[in-house]
Amino acid sequence: MSDDRAILDVRGLNVSFRSAGKTIPAVRDLSFRLARKEVLAIVGESGSGKSATAQAIMRLLPSPPAIVSGGQVLFEGTDLLRLPERKMRDLRGNRISMIFQDPLSTLNPVMKVGDQIAEVFVRHAGLDWTAARRRAVDMLDMVRIPQAARRAQDYPHRFSGGMRQRVAIATAIATRPSLLIADEPTTALDVTIQAQILDLIRSLQREEGMSVLFITHDMSVVAEMADRTVVMYDGEAVEENDTATLFSVPRHNYTRALLSTVPRLGAMRGRPRPMRFPAIDPRTWEARAPAETVDTVDAAAPPVLEVRNLSARFDIRAGAFSGVVGRVHAVEDVSFDVRPGETLSLVGESGCGKSTTGRAIARLLTPDEGSILVDGVDIAGLSGAPLLALRRKVQMIFQDPFASLDPRMSVGAAIAEPLVVHGIAGGREARARVAALLAQVGLKPEMASRLPHEFSGGQRQRICIARALALEPRLIVADEAVSALDVSIKAQVINLMLDLQASLGLAYVFISHDMAVVERVSHRVAVMYLGEIVEIGTREAIFGNPRHPYTRRLLSAVPIPDPARRERIRPVSNDEVRSAIMPVDYLRPQRHYHEVSPGHLVQAWGPEWQAA
Repeated sequence: MSDDRAILDVRGLNVSFRSAGKTIPAVRDLSFRLARKEVLAIVGESGSGKSATAQAIMRLLPSPPAIVSGGQVLFEGTDLLRLPERKMRDLRGNRISMIFQDPLSTLNPVMKVGDQIAEVFVRHAGLDWTAARRRAVDMLDMVRIPQAARRAQDYPHRFSGGMRQRVAIATAIATRPSLLIADEPTTALDVTIQAQILDLIRSLQREEGMSVLFITHDMSVVAEMADRTVVMYDGEAVEENDTATLFSVPRHNYTRALLSTVPRLGAMRGRPRPMRFPAIDPRTWEARAPAETVDTVDAAAPPVLEVRNLSARFDIRAGAFSGVVGRVHAVEDVSFDVRPGETLSLVGESGCGKSTTGRAIARLLTPDEGSILVDGVDIAGLSGAPLLALRRKVQMIFQDPFASLDPRMSVGAAIAEPLVVHGIAGGREARARVAALLAQVGLKPEMASRLPHEFSGGQRQRICIARALALEPRLIVADEAVSALDVSIKAQVINLMLDLQASLGLAYVFISHDMAVVERVSHRVAVMYLGEIVEIGTREAIFGNPRHPYTRRLLSAVPIPDPARRERIRPVSNDEVRSAIMPVDYLRPQRHYHEVSPGHLVQAWGPEWQAA
């Protein structure tokens, strides 16, 4: 509920950046109003200007290179752009606060979290440190951090990502601000942690009567949180409306395109195969209905990958003699098969062991126990030339394409490198192969001479896919390969992967925590928790008949892009994921699985899940 008085009134805001002698506009003539006790979302993809807008409001843009060349930002009638810096510092963190995307980068790593919150009370409320520390414990308790008094003495690295974000929220709301700006506060979080943080922000907003400006590119989060929404594209507001109307009757083609590419849990019900996303015309932003995919799974062929009783553990050493004091049980007794043309998705929260499993399959680490058979040959114990030869059959795509590419090497050289290393092609033949691979992933062959920074995020991921295809692999491990991409780019990359699977018969191990995307691309799904598979089966079985409490918790936490369902009650646990660190003498208990239906196996669970 909001009243008609605007706490924030942005009028004709213009922001640009100077780079290499050029002025690049980032925000152009932007205007919007935020009422008291209202949640307003600014939504758009990377480069739309939404984060530049938030930082301009907070006066956090570095100058140079940033230039705020016009407009007004009226906060309770005062133009923040013309306020002296001393008065702006008094407002910032007091009457106006901000939550950033990465809490670890905003918290001081060498300062206890309680002291970081207490510092706000000392600076803005004039309290002494003793009183401020008591108030800091109260704030940690308010954001539902268990054992707040004890955890106030911990440093940021002792907290999980979700709990660190709670600390950042406690710091931001310590002085009961009138305006809270949340800039992508849940983008890097697992789905259950995201649900916790959204629920927390929504509750605090209602209890404290704050106005919230929520910056995001996730339309599902917009549906969950926002009373009204501003859609930005290329620095401009292309549409503004109350959220329910914007979702039901979007007027601008770009808004329609964003909504059409949002993965919706349950959209695959009754569909036996993975499905492409709608194709978007980049000039008009009109969406075309996706074509039906063919059946790519070769059920009669032997598995391309057989994982049996795979375990990977990491020693924790401490003391003067670096003795082993504990052990991370990252992967425990994991088994599954993948057939040619099949996509098996590994899902679960951070720390569940899915990425370690993927790295073991690609032999980027050596497992402690178990076998990994690729086309019938066990690669778990191989090394040297035999391992190099078999590695051609298994390639990996990582989450961050920019970190995966050498910034000093042209993309053509990066794609050609595996061809040269394996002695497959060189010189003119390698260049011809690179041109063909670039075309295969939808890029122009003449782009081979460019450096990685000259490409967008989606194009860089296409380059990484082209490099993975260079050795004509049988299996690709995609480790959060689309998690960092904007919604329309994510749709393009997933469509490309499905097309390549159909044309080349590729098998995928698709690692993700995005359950709605997993439902779209998978043939089968394995749910992991604390290094173990707790449920595995066909995509229809896992999403249509989830049996393990952890699977149900994951699915219930997925935000639904429908404002009409915002008030539904869903079980949101405030617990952290239990630790996989065990004593040195820990022995994993014997696990038992029930077969619910053919191929649908569920791990029997104990009393720790009875309340789930």
